[in-house]
Amino acid sequence: MWCRGEGTPPTFFRVAVGDLAPLDDPMDLTPWQIVIALAGALFVGVSKTGFGGLGLVTSAIFANLIPAKQASGFVLPMLIFGDLVAVASYRQHARWQHLWRLFPWTAAGVLIGWVTLGRINDAQAKVLIGGMVLALLAFHLFRRWRHRGDTAEHGVWFAPVVGVLAGFTTLVANAAGALMAVYLLAMRLPKMEFAGTGAVFFLLLNLFKVPFMVNLGLITPQSFKFNLLLAPVVLLGTVGGRWLLPRVNQRWFENITLGLGALAGLRLLLG
Repeated sequence: MWCRGEGTPPTFFRVAVGDLAPLDDPMDLTPWQIVIALAGALFVGVSKTGFGGLGLVTSAIFANLIPAKQASGFVLPMLIFGDLVAVASYRQHARWQHLWRLFPWTAAGVLIGWVTLGRINDAQAKVLIGGMVLALLAFHLFRRWRHRGDTAEHGVWFAPVVGVLAGFTTLVANAAGALMAVYLLAMRLPKMEFAGTGAVFFLLLNLFKVPFMVNLGLITPQSFKFNLLLAPVVLLGTVGGRWLLPRVNQRWFENITLGLGALAGLRLLLG
């Protein structure tokens, strides 16, 4: 079934104002659905090549577009498409010693998220994802406010705490980017090593999540078919992100991204 313990399995979705209902044909989309889905796919690609803040917006967009639990699994293949491009571009800069330190704890967080997502309904998932998006946005703003160029490493507790939290948030909402950024900054990585290490981490993490999403019924042949149709848009987003990065004021773009993420998170949280 599409979601454990919930009704008959929708093959895709229908969106109207305040209305979510399954469609029998995943190609039977309204113009509004197509625009939102294409924008979300484009943001996935852009977020993988320099504008990481868009990851939170993407999670919130799809959680508002389709039932929140399904959104987490639906976005995952598109994230992997973007990860493949990022790894192809930056893999030679990856610092594996930092990844080995994090992976076991992240796997534990994914297991906790898998158990949690299998036990809550869609209304609870909306509140959980909306709350997590807003909390991560607040965390990102706090980190930006406190950052004064001092990125000293933390104690032995740091990798376990970040790993478990990142694994949980990425399984439930595909929204671990802010936590991973904090971890990599604490490791004092140069820009290219930051990008390469993060790219490899998210590709391996997202591949690790696939069996859990399939088990929960959140990735289906029908949803993956639509992912394949959106894959070229994701790839276009990665090209656009690499072109835009040196040309756009990062702080200006980041502020707009955070504002959009906050609005989407509030909509989820408040229903």
